Amino acid sequence: MDGSSLSQGAKVYFRINLFNGAVPIDITQTTVSLFVVTVIVVIIGILLGRNLTKKPGRRQALVEKIVLTLYNLVESTMGKHNLKYAPYVGTIFISSLFGTLIGLTKVFRSTTADMMVIMGWSLLTSFLCWYEGIRNRGFFGWLKSYAEPVAFIAPINIVSEVAQPLAMTFRHFGNIAGGGVLMSIVYAALASASGLLFKAVPNTIASAMPPVFQVGIPAVLSLYFDLFSGLMQAFVFSLLTMVYIAQANPAPLPAAAAAEKPKKIKKKKERKAALESHTSPQADANSGQSQ
Repeated sequence: MDGSSLSQGAKVYFRINLFNGAVPIDITQTTVSLFVVTVIVVIIGILLGRNLTKKPGRRQALVEKIVLTLYNLVESTMGKHNLKYAPYVGTIFISSLFGTLIGLTKVFRSTTADMMVIMGWSLLTSFLCWYEGIRNRGFFGWLKSYAEPVAFIAPINIVSEVAQPLAMTFRHFGNIAGGGVLMSIVYAALASASGLLFKAVPNTIASAMPPVFQVGIPAVLSLYFDLFSGLMQAFVFSLLTMVYIAQANPAPLPAAAAAEKPKKIKKKKERKAALESHTSPQADANSGQSQ
């Protein structure tokens, strides 16, 4: 992926007008890339998941190792009660990684070069967090949680909640875009260096010579900016997804602790009521009369 694809945006191939043009849908380079990535992932899933046996071969053993690693990571990060989100986390990781790597083909545009794609993933994660908060506390209890521990920080909590998907989006997109811009600068610098190398050669010969410094060097740098960086950004985005959902859906209290909590609350209320009764004006008056 280079910087030009980021600055120019996704090219629109054609437009589909639904309901007599009331709902226009643009089919862009990003749309095509998303479709291709989806098809590739589905085909790989079918090929790796077919003909499973009790005695696994090398292919099945590799697949089981990958799946177990994913579930162990989700369990250690989110808790055993959140294992249902392991397929979602895995899908986010694969979509981000393949979406970045597809740009190396120079035929399809990287899906992660489009901020709206990453924004969609971020908003979906936020919706899941809100769903878990409402499911655990109820709608009004979820709203009340923004005013905890004190009411005046409610605006700060609301801003933080709105900023969460924005932060996830800009972080992922910024790192991918930064790599693309750096690669564009490197290409331009290598082209200039190649021109200086053939400066003493006649123009007819120099124009026929390829930019020698652009051979090999960009490929090595691409291993980091595209392959390694794409892998790391996919992992970090998935990790943030797990952390946010785990915060919205914490582990339930053990049965003994859950039964003990109401008792502690009741004892605390009884001590408070007893303390108020001893310090009330009526109690002081009664004690004065008895004297």
